[in-house]
Amino acid sequence: MKITVIGSGHLGAPHAAGMADIGHDVVGVDTDLAKVAALNAGRGWFHEPGLDDLLTRNIGTGRLRFTTDLTDAAAHGEVHFLAVGTPSGPDGSYDLSQLTAAVSALAPHLHRPCLIVGKSTVSPGTARAVEALVRRLAPAGDAVEVAWNPEFLREGTAVADTLTPDRIVIGVSSAEAEKSLRALYAPIIKSHGCPLVVTDLATAEMVKATANAYLATRISFINAVAEMSAAIGADVTDLVEAIGYDTRIGHHYLQPGLGFGGGCLPKDLHAFTHQADSTGSTEAAALLRAVDTVNRHRRHLAVELARTVLDGTLAGRRVAVWGAAFKAGVDDVRDSPGLDVAVRLHQAGAQVAVYDPQGMAQARHTAPALSYAPTAADAAQDADLVLVTTGWPEFRSLDPYAIGDRTAVRRLIDTQGVIVAARWRAAGWTVTDISYRPASRPAQRGPSRQLV
Repeated sequence: MKITVIGSGHLGAPHAAGMADIGHDVVGVDTDLAKVAALNAGRGWFHEPGLDDLLTRNIGTGRLRFTTDLTDAAAHGEVHFLAVGTPSGPDGSYDLSQLTAAVSALAPHLHRPCLIVGKSTVSPGTARAVEALVRRLAPAGDAVEVAWNPEFLREGTAVADTLTPDRIVIGVSSAEAEKSLRALYAPIIKSHGCPLVVTDLATAEMVKATANAYLATRISFINAVAEMSAAIGADVTDLVEAIGYDTRIGHHYLQPGLGFGGGCLPKDLHAFTHQADSTGSTEAAALLRAVDTVNRHRRHLAVELARTVLDGTLAGRRVAVWGAAFKAGVDDVRDSPGLDVAVRLHQAGAQVAVYDPQGMAQARHTAPALSYAPTAADAAQDADLVLVTTGWPEFRSLDPYAIGDRTAVRRLIDTQGVIVAARWRAAGWTVTDISYRPASRPAQRGPSRQLV
């Protein structure tokens, strides 16, 4: 099929390349010439494992190209995907300005019947509004139909999530739209066997925010339990292992840490809360606000823990912050818990040096007042404290003796569970984790933990 993908960011670029990889003829569209040039050269303009290979392979076949020309794209596509950003607005709802601008620019060039498919995360009712707008502006009028196909890509695994998704959801209002999307995704459904959920527009629009609000709730729940465990001296690591064997619960998203960030979970949680408020679902809104409150509190907790281990004062103390990306495997620092903690430490008077394997350029742009180091060891130079805020595997493999030779004091806080504490303690480090297990009481690892 002939497909266009409007928007070439973290969602649009992997989707365009993935659709080409399963055999479709794809044109990706973006307003940024530099991004289009990079993508046409087979390079993602952001860090996403496997994306460059996917781009290069499909550009080489001729099935994939990128352009800034909407006239060209409109003439090409039978199906037009909308994959533009929908960031948080001032009231927490989705800011649909990019979506509206994309539709308004595309519609005047639609002279024949086609299907517009939204992938951007939006609130219920958006698809109907988009359809009304496009039918008013497009020469093809009512021959243009709108469907919604929410994305479930995770940064760091976007290529796999595109080619081997765990589900595909389509919201349609006609049998013809369903037929087109079934045909479009047939190669994935047949080869991978993932379920296809066909539903109405409003339900499809609500799926992504619902999923992310639930994941956010799990993360905040276990972080709240971690604080409760610390208060009574319980071991939250063992607690998580124990409850995770319950098949109704599982271990996913139950790792205590610094909390969630990035461009999706916080945004979708806030929009879901706004939706609950606007529909009069008071109790639901209260629950979602509590999830957000717990998440934000973890950042405050990390700063206060740093203050405590530094004998009550942050002013003038040198702190190495390892991690600026919101999670390992990406370069995205949007609403990064680690970068937020670094900024808070700086505002409290600490001298902060930040290092991240991928997110340095974005971090410098977002938080220019901080200092940045080219390596983890350089960040730790003369540090009174090392604070691990992103779970990069690189940090696990560092030599605690070599790092210790660079620091003023061998003192470390691990907020992500990435450091093997016993190894660092053997090198003379004081290691504290965000779950507050005292350094004098290492986790017990007795026979009862063995699976028989």
